[in-house]
Amino acid sequence: MAEIQKEIGDEKPKPIFRDLKADDSEPETTEIESLCVNCAKNGVTRLLLTKIPHYKDIVVMSFDCENCGYQNNEIQNSGKIAEKGIRITLQVKSLRDLNRQVVKSDYTSIKIPSLDFEIPSRSQKGEITTIEGIIERSINGLEQDQPERREKFPSAAEQIDEFIEKLRKLKSLEEPFTMIFEDISGECHVENPKAPLKDEGCTITQFKRTKDQDHTLGIYTEETEDTLLKPIKEGEYSLEQIEGEVLSFRTNCPECNCPCETNMKMTNIPHFKEVVIMATVCESCGHRTNEVKSGGGIEPLGVKIEVKVAGKEDFNRDLLKSETCHMQIPELELEIGPAALGGRFTTVEGILVAIKEQLSSSTAFTGDSSDPETIRRMEVFISLLGEVLEGKRKVTLVLDDPAGNSYIQSLSDEGLDSGLKITKYERSFDQNEELGLNDMKVEDY
Repeated sequence: MAEIQKEIGDEKPKPIFRDLKADDSEPETTEIESLCVNCAKNGVTRLLLTKIPHYKDIVVMSFDCENCGYQNNEIQNSGKIAEKGIRITLQVKSLRDLNRQVVKSDYTSIKIPSLDFEIPSRSQKGEITTIEGIIERSINGLEQDQPERREKFPSAAEQIDEFIEKLRKLKSLEEPFTMIFEDISGECHVENPKAPLKDEGCTITQFKRTKDQDHTLGIYTEETEDTLLKPIKEGEYSLEQIEGEVLSFRTNCPECNCPCETNMKMTNIPHFKEVVIMATVCESCGHRTNEVKSGGGIEPLGVKIEVKVAGKEDFNRDLLKSETCHMQIPELELEIGPAALGGRFTTVEGILVAIKEQLSSSTAFTGDSSDPETIRRMEVFISLLGEVLEGKRKVTLVLDDPAGNSYIQSLSDEGLDSGLKITKYERSFDQNEELGLNDMKVEDY
């Protein structure tokens, strides 16, 4: 990385992963002489480090062989791996669904249950494509060796021809079908053509990876936990010391990947519980993040908190959103999943500003090729959020946290706050599954 990043005198170093801009005269590509897999002679591989907005840092690799003309382009992940895997179930019912853009990683497996068809992870490289593009690429892959099969294995070739015809029928949408994306790295995304409204045809769930899946990604949790807990086991820190001081440890900036420091402190929220606040400031690019995680365990009951946002007092309410909390604004038909904003300790106004900023900056599918109608809806929605922040529109903010670790401040110590409604509920089996509770054994050890 040191060879890629250029430093001139005392000038502040540029981020390693940067946005592609027309006024960037030095995109800083790196050229490497490498072997051509087609002719076994040497060609040139060019590497470009960049980022996809609201997605992750990537390395774009382009190979070109001057001897035989062979070319190849690939995308590899260079960002951090999500804490959980992701499963996206998409109902394909219209031509618009076939044109949905998909960002898939090397670890994304794709299934079409109606055909009993699966594309294993690693069989198709990470790419940005469409639903139709995935089907077309599968057809091309099956057709590739058909001439040779017809000569040696005519019966198998005939069965494959029949299956290819079934795949072609999916493209013509003779019948609706379901496509399931499962990514253990948690970095697969499917476009929502109705954004920012809820996507009725798409269901997204997160799941906890198995130990083997962690090892596939190069994550070895037991060794890591032993290393992190060693100072505490040896008595270097007590729980009281940890609660009373700010701990610092070295990390990489989530924005530019440069080395920086993360500060961590345990604190108590009055009338609620202990939380861990983590803040990162990058001196290289100026990026700042703050994240909140629950210091205690998962509560026996889930919690649903509804607060009416009607004035300045409501904007100033303290708010804790955990990393398992879903948010809704029914009046705007807005739903936000747990991963969108992560865990935050802020105010009601602060969380609304964060939503607006994230939508205003861009999304994973907003660009020159985006649907104009989608862009128009996004602009209208952002203007409605602006009216809410200006106090011109009254809304209800809903926090739904199956883990029970979210909180909104009450304006009355006696619990008679008419603008705040708190409901506790029993979690469903699926919610317990997502939290990893169904397989947890805490007895007879």
